[in-house]
Amino acid sequence: MMSANLLEGKVVAAAVLEDVARRVVALKEKGIQPGLGTILVGEDGPSISYVNKKHETCKEVDIASFHIEIPATATQADLLTAVRDFNDSPHVDAYIIQYPLPKGFDFNQALMLMDPDKDADGLHPVNLGRLVLQEPGPVPCTPAGIRAMLKHYDIPVEGREVVVIGRGPTLGRPLSLLLTLKQPFANAAVTVVHSGIRDLGAYTRRADIVIAAAGSPGIVQPDMIRPGAVVISGGISWEGRKLLPDVDESVADVAGWITPRLGGVGPTTVAMLLQNTVLAAEQRARQAGKL
Repeated sequence: MMSANLLEGKVVAAAVLEDVARRVVALKEKGIQPGLGTILVGEDGPSISYVNKKHETCKEVDIASFHIEIPATATQADLLTAVRDFNDSPHVDAYIIQYPLPKGFDFNQALMLMDPDKDADGLHPVNLGRLVLQEPGPVPCTPAGIRAMLKHYDIPVEGREVVVIGRGPTLGRPLSLLLTLKQPFANAAVTVVHSGIRDLGAYTRRADIVIAAAGSPGIVQPDMIRPGAVVISGGISWEGRKLLPDVDESVADVAGWITPRLGGVGPTTVAMLLQNTVLAAEQRARQAGKL
């Protein structure tokens, strides 16, 4: 029986945040204080926890943080006002609209109103287009974190077969684009499948790397994995306060590398959010002639 090596996201995040902190110091020496904004609509428990974690991490690396809280009883117009406020703020280099939104709110409309250069999540159509064209810009945070994880643990990606389970706009779709780019720790043959596919195992069993991004608990089982393969659980669900990953924990008996149930992709996502914020602050410094 195989016991897989762990892909510890906390280790990867620490290395990224160390670099971010150095860059923040350099910016502050030039008179630029990086700032991250968050917009939270409603009182979804996991969303509140995610936002709090982002602000805590900002403190660790000396990034200023700003927060707008909108009640679920508010209107779409209130959300759009918050977006305009952050677009106009000289203190906010980048910001996010915490997803998902309560019923009655249109996330895409708010996203389209966002200044693409302040898009900390890298989800604005302009930035997804930059990703397709391999132009500089913020990369969606969870895909960027997964690539950083593969790089940190020196896992071969180029020329390998990768199967991504899930096609969502925040993870599955941008990740498949990212890993096919002709770049280091990419340049892979990527197949995108989803929960509507009749036999997922027919695809995943041939893969060198399987990345689950479906938000479907336990969708990846041991008999779907080739012995020694790399397995990353990016999708999660919640049952009350309990986090349920896409990858069943017993997959560790087959895989060569696997993310832990806690402390896998999550910490790297937050680290990449702050890295995108620093990138935006550096762009502001260049425009001001300070870099």
